[in-house]
Amino acid sequence: MPDKSSSQPALAQTIGGWQIMFYGLGSMLGAGIYALIGKAAAGLGNAVWLAFLMAMIGAMLTGLSYACVGGRYAKAGGAAYVTQRGLRKPLLSYVIGIAVMMSGLTSMATGSQAIVGQVKELFAWSLDPTSIKLMSIGVVFLVGCVIYRGIRESMWLNILCTVIEAAGLLFIIAVGVRYWGSVDYFQSPGDTAAGGVGSGITFALIMQGAVLTFYSFIGFEDILNVSEEVKNPAKNVPFGLISAMILATCIYMAVAITAVSVVPWQELAKSDAPLMEVARRAAPWFTGIKPVYGAITIFAIGNTALLNYLMGSRLLYGMSRQGLLPAVLGTVHPVRKSPHIAVFVLFGIVSLLILSGSVKQLAESTVLLLLIVFTAVNISLVVLKLRPGEPRGGFEPPLLVPIFGALVCAMLIIVRVQSAITSADHAQRPAPLIAGAIILISVVLYFALKPKNPVVVE
Repeated sequence: MPDKSSSQPALAQTIGGWQIMFYGLGSMLGAGIYALIGKAAAGLGNAVWLAFLMAMIGAMLTGLSYACVGGRYAKAGGAAYVTQRGLRKPLLSYVIGIAVMMSGLTSMATGSQAIVGQVKELFAWSLDPTSIKLMSIGVVFLVGCVIYRGIRESMWLNILCTVIEAAGLLFIIAVGVRYWGSVDYFQSPGDTAAGGVGSGITFALIMQGAVLTFYSFIGFEDILNVSEEVKNPAKNVPFGLISAMILATCIYMAVAITAVSVVPWQELAKSDAPLMEVARRAAPWFTGIKPVYGAITIFAIGNTALLNYLMGSRLLYGMSRQGLLPAVLGTVHPVRKSPHIAVFVLFGIVSLLILSGSVKQLAESTVLLLLIVFTAVNISLVVLKLRPGEPRGGFEPPLLVPIFGALVCAMLIIVRVQSAITSADHAQRPAPLIAGAIILISVVLYFALKPKNPVVVE
């Protein structure tokens, strides 16, 4: 069926392969890795790299599926578009789209407040909670101005931020590589003695660690939402996405090995800033490391907010063009070629989230929501691969890739929910409930504001 709004201005195809690679890499190399190493080490000890390895396998399977659908169907609706095309269930597509949007919105809201917190600490400012919220809204506004300005400006800012945040991790590796080989990389907290594969390492333990470290790979999925603006998407989307995942994996694995080589895992687990502690010990001559890493963190968080804002605006645009959301959200600025109405709407929603003060609880459900989305996209690709007449892209992984991708993501969902139920840490329990509540609210919204004649835009 033809696009209902084909007479309106469309998004401009200006993104090249290298730019989309930086987009994916910037999405994954967030500030979370700086604290994540310590949390993962608490569960797996020196074997923390196994959690990253398992998470990478799960993420790579789904990443290959995303590379395929991004090359086949270069549409801004992303996961919602692919699910609708594959499974032809508007309700499911609507829920999937809302889940992706909520993950981006909560990331933007928490990120903007984290930026203000970092600036406050860096300059020793004294700010009350109201001032922090208002400044956070100001950060979102500035990011929104860049998104409104256009995709080209957004991509150049992303490249700058990505280079800066990657430099911080590469510095850790460079100063700590001489410590490699100094510890037993299979020692875990459950071992009674160092050496060999300890009794403390179990598949369940590694899977729990993988659920935690899986968060560090999340971000590659955002590429799907900007694929409509990529030049030659059949070639450049798979190239950019796969290259970004390979680079991120190499960096994460090297950082994990470096961290436990320089600082004992017991100390990493207790540190509030584990990688900064690694840098202090490996490079004692670097006396001004705290403000430098504070600045890097600001760029890393800011980049995540930028890319989530970009993703969210394209998602609203794409779902609008499918008929799943009001048509006005599919409006494109005639000069800037950006979905400006969607940009303004997102600014309003994120501002309300920041003022509500309940963002942290929502953010905890992000990984679970995205795992559900990944499962749906993988299943949709299986259906599309088996359906006669569907177009082929520049990258076509075997059918087993989306099948295993769906299974791994479903397994990670089960592990996360089981962990929340059985864990002594009550802070883990709200996440599955919040994720379920978001899905339920999405279903209610769909039936209350039932979209008329949802379509798959060709």
